[in-house]
Amino acid sequence: MKVTEVKDKATKKAFLDVARIIYKDDDNWVCPLDNDIEAVFNPAKNNFHQHGKCTRWILTDDNGHLIGRVAAFINEKKAYNYEQPTGGMGFFECTDNKEAAFFLFDTARNWLRENGMKAMDGPINFGENDNFWGLLVEGFTPPSYGMNYNHPYYQAFFDEYGFKTQYAQITNHVDAHKPFPERFTKIANWVAKKPGYDFRHFEIKKIEKFAADFIEVYNDGWKDFENFVPITYDTIMESFEKMKPLMDEKLIWFAYVDDEPASFMIILPDANQMLKPLNGKLNMIGKLKFLYYRWKGVSRMRAIVMGTKQKYQKHGLESAMFIKLKEYVLPLKRYDELELSWVGDFNDKMIAIHEAVGATFGKKHLTMRYIFD
Repeated sequence: MKVTEVKDKATKKAFLDVARIIYKDDDNWVCPLDNDIEAVFNPAKNNFHQHGKCTRWILTDDNGHLIGRVAAFINEKKAYNYEQPTGGMGFFECTDNKEAAFFLFDTARNWLRENGMKAMDGPINFGENDNFWGLLVEGFTPPSYGMNYNHPYYQAFFDEYGFKTQYAQITNHVDAHKPFPERFTKIANWVAKKPGYDFRHFEIKKIEKFAADFIEVYNDGWKDFENFVPITYDTIMESFEKMKPLMDEKLIWFAYVDDEPASFMIILPDANQMLKPLNGKLNMIGKLKFLYYRWKGVSRMRAIVMGTKQKYQKHGLESAMFIKLKEYVLPLKRYDELELSWVGDFNDKMIAIHEAVGATFGKKHLTMRYIFD
């Protein structure tokens, strides 16, 4: 076997092609857009390069056939928040070959060690955790946009190498046609009518205003979670710009209390239902296919992230936003399912919200850590 660092056009193409080779016979897999993956490794498109670094490799067998890939990265803002300096590894793909998998893990570990790290988390992304994050271990069904999908045999590679689970990421599903539980609906309608409470859907023409409101709520709501790093304006604007081609303004809701940003719910139509026929290629033909499938419509929504300021976390704002969402969605007769992805098993408040809306289990991903000797 031979490992090669990705440094030129040919190796970049090979890095992208590895996944197409490994999943060519898996009907559930949806090829991520090549542009989305390349953007992670492009300093001009991923501002995490401003406070970190990354690299990646491909693996070939003795005959020169692609059999795997992996990336490694260091986020300087988070690496030193742990008991030991911790980097990341991700974009791991491999044939069902333990020796090859361990070779890739070793390659990432050695690079991280050479750069001062003493542990690595994986499989994660060199960016926010709403994309390309976690090892799928339950629910091997077609993934929604940005969600990792992998073969079931990957888990044994991680376990046997010595990775330990840090937390589980739970994805739940809501039947868009099924009424919310009666108690939930009653509370939500009561909250929606409270004086001083205002609920507004997103407007692209006011994107800067909503980005600022998002940051205010997010940085307050998550500040007490372990190793939290505040989100920046540049990061959220990058994310909003990427979402623009997919956005349905009335699927994204913000709640205000006396005009103060208090809570938000970011939901998008699931792009993967439009992207599956593209096989990762958003060229001219791919764009035409994308526009056709967007016109044809999609049946699944994906909740990217929800958040509420700490002082409003028991005010039922999330319930009211779900009601506003349903008031818009039901008459459309377009969406059948809402995927709530993902909530950490440590986030009791968000798990309770999932349960309150009658969500059922969909998938489980794991974020894992390997501590070097």
